[in-house]
Amino acid sequence: MESSSTSALSTTEILPQILQQQQQAFVQQPYPEREQRLAALQALKQVLLEGYPQLLNAMSRDFGHRSDYDSLLADILPVLNYLKYCQRNLARWMKPQRRHSGLLLAPSSIKVHYQPKGVCGILVPWNFPVMLSLSPLISALAAGNRVMLKLSEFTPATNQVLRQLLSQVFDESQVAVVEGDANVAAAFAALPFDHLLFTGATGVGKSVMQAAAHNLTPVTLELGGKSPAIIADDMPLAVAVERLLYGKTLNAGQTCVAPDYILCPQAKVAEFVRLWQTAFQQMYPDFAGNVDYSFIINDRHQQRLLGLLNDAQAKGAICVPACGKLEALTQQRQWPTVLVTEVTDKMEIMQQEIFGPLLPIIGYQTLPQAVDYIRQKPRPLALYLLTFSRQLQQQLLQQTHSGGVCINDSLYHVAADDAPFGGIGPSGMGHYHGVEGFLEFSHARTVLYKGRFNPARLMQPPYHRWWQKLLLQYLLR
Repeated sequence: MESSSTSALSTTEILPQILQQQQQAFVQQPYPEREQRLAALQALKQVLLEGYPQLLNAMSRDFGHRSDYDSLLADILPVLNYLKYCQRNLARWMKPQRRHSGLLLAPSSIKVHYQPKGVCGILVPWNFPVMLSLSPLISALAAGNRVMLKLSEFTPATNQVLRQLLSQVFDESQVAVVEGDANVAAAFAALPFDHLLFTGATGVGKSVMQAAAHNLTPVTLELGGKSPAIIADDMPLAVAVERLLYGKTLNAGQTCVAPDYILCPQAKVAEFVRLWQTAFQQMYPDFAGNVDYSFIINDRHQQRLLGLLNDAQAKGAICVPACGKLEALTQQRQWPTVLVTEVTDKMEIMQQEIFGPLLPIIGYQTLPQAVDYIRQKPRPLALYLLTFSRQLQQQLLQQTHSGGVCINDSLYHVAADDAPFGGIGPSGMGHYHGVEGFLEFSHARTVLYKGRFNPARLMQPPYHRWWQKLLLQYLLR
């Protein structure tokens, strides 16, 4: 286990030096043994168990206020669970897989070896600064790589604690922590990594992919988009509200897989709004002083959300807060869900990923109409289906595309350690979590083994010999 200090970097000039240092270290140790990888994961788990109270405090300071339970449930526990999962399964993942060589290559054997890629870059967003930095880090370390982490400039307090904790476990040649603004992030994305993972907005993801293309760096893009929820007519509205409410209120809706808009039977829209208000006020009583609800990250994002709200109202939308008065939103960063009805595609709120506590509700007449609406939009990161009809569930699964799906729930599919998480098209490419995370940061290397006997020479020139003709006739049948 390497241990020294992991420094925070704030200038673009030193980034290539850190990359070169890690590349040289990787050349010296291109395939860490399983025991080394497990030791690294165990040390990371131990330091996280000891330091998570500091992380809770730091995340709350970065947000102005963030519920400790939001941070525990969405940042700390998923990382700990994933660490344990990787430790249990690493031996199986690392084992070369035997493949069938076939008659044409006989006698030979083929195995696929999973080789570390080298030095991996991870660009981390601000909304879940621990989970979205450490989870991909765990996958990369399990696969045997060295890692440079670029943390968000919006979470300086969390970054400082993360840097301190990681410095207790890793030398900078194994894990380096980078901080800085958008210019540093752009320089980071342009480095010739062996793999680059970015989590963030679709527009920024395009720039990251363009920068990586210059070096032919393979990328994993975990983006977002507008994740819809369809409420079928058979679903009791009270149940639908119960299943969607936490998915939209966790971290004040600042989640890439939060329900972005609701498709509800037109005749039930008003009742849905009423039930949402009731359920919200039960979940967060005395809202103004409620410590269970998190703040919007900063004034910049509050103004962005106000802009979406004002644009929607100016174009005819009806905006109803789940509690309190709409006018109060300009004075505070603790926003309840604001339900927005009578929306149209001309409104910015239906054109951009919301990433906050605004919730448009679109009424539909028939379920095929709702499905067609989704299919005409860019493919989302998540899709939520609320129906107890197995026939409708199967129909909707076959007729739609999305990164992942929750049936009769929201958000929780992200917590599945033994399943891949990733987007499709505008919502991303590639996967991590589970064995897919290990594979994403590994090179699948095919190795063919042959012994002393080499019958392949019988099929080499000169051609048209009688046994070649017989063998070709057999193979072409």
